Amino acid sequence: MKTDRNLEKDIQDAFKWDPLLKAAEVTILANDALITLSGVVESYSDKLHAANITKSIAGVKAVIDHITIDTVSYLKTTDEEIAENVLHHLKLNSLPIERIQIEVENGHVTLNGQVTYNFQKEDAKKAVAKVKGVRFITNNLKLIPETHGQLEKRVVEHALLRYSATVDQNISVKVEGNVVTLNGTLTSLYQKEEVVKMAWNDPGVSAVNNKFIIA
Repeated sequence: MKTDRNLEKDIQDAFKWDPLLKAAEVTILANDALITLSGVVESYSDKLHAANITKSIAGVKAVIDHITIDTVSYLKTTDEEIAENVLHHLKLNSLPIERIQIEVENGHVTLNGQVTYNFQKEDAKKAVAKVKGVRFITNNLKLIPETHGQLEKRVVEHALLRYSATVDQNISVKVEGNVVTLNGTLTSLYQKEEVVKMAWNDPGVSAVNNKFIIA
């Protein structure tokens, strides 16, 4: 098992090799494999990127993201400009804008409304993160699946088996109605999130209970 110092070094090295973060002023503190990130980056997209890289490091159990956005980037952008650009980016990602409401206050973007698939909810957040001037994102989009039929456990299990990160992993799947519960032990927080994304791929899934343990 990696020590906290090993984890800090691995994350620091990963940041140095990344073209978007090698010049970022980010401090990394590990405490019993719980990682706290703090510092300043140029955009919300960089903030998400730093968190995702940290999650990809084997041994990381949780990430606390205290990274803030450089004030220059959002003070030069009005809320009206942000709202227009958010709408533009949602359209570029083919998201159902007729069912999404956008609120912007002092660079804080809130998304309300409904989508059919979980990937649409995730894509909406990624699209907003690319907009200049965004400081915070609150994603209140609700998932309303098109189908309400009974999920089949074997379909979910086969989907997970097709994903390379789950090979030789001890993962158990339980299905009740349209709710999937996942149990097992994985090696990284990133792997955990990727497996959960795979479980969401069935259009009939309304909720995923994630009970994985990071070893």
